[in-house]
Amino acid sequence: MPPVFAHGALRLYLLALLESGPKHGYELIKALSERFGGTYSPSAGTIYPRLGKLEEEGLVATEAEGRRTNYRITAAGLAELNSRRDELASVENDIAASVRRLADALRADIRSNMRGLRADLAATAEAARSAARSADFTGSAARSSPEGHRVLKEAEMLLQAFRDDLRVELRAQASTRPLTPVTLETVRTVLDQARISIRNSLKAEP
Repeated sequence: MPPVFAHGALRLYLLALLESGPKHGYELIKALSERFGGTYSPSAGTIYPRLGKLEEEGLVATEAEGRRTNYRITAAGLAELNSRRDELASVENDIAASVRRLADALRADIRSNMRGLRADLAATAEAARSAARSADFTGSAARSSPEGHRVLKEAEMLLQAFRDDLRVELRAQASTRPLTPVTLETVRTVLDQARISIRNSLKAEP
């Protein structure tokens, strides 16, 4: 995969992030991850050496805050940032292109994984139908028998439990950090494929 940032671009973007106020390393990593919609998150080994270099050049300074080290932009750093606003706009455009590229790659991976999941679901459904046929559990008898109603009820309860569990997890995640467009795309793709697989299984019922 091509590099997310061109040479020197991350250094400039860190200065831009610090323009709004002092931040510690984790806040910078989180800000970058959110800017990329969760498709990319730089490692500490990527961020801290560049911050150290900016400090050596006098473009940022450090401030102790308890056990944390905050980084703030200096007058020299702000002057450099102001002199490179056009370049910063180009970096923003590159980031937007990187987000689209990474999101496309992720969607391709999801679709590939879903193809395998559909095959597994189809095989499982066929095995279940074969077991039902061998037990002489035909479609018409199942629909009219108490056993058929029990199976329907259990299927509905499984769907409800899945919905409730996933809703709780989504809300718990959203309470700590915003959900990203990539997460939404993943949920949409997986649910669409699951719906298709279940419908195909229902159509194939005897």
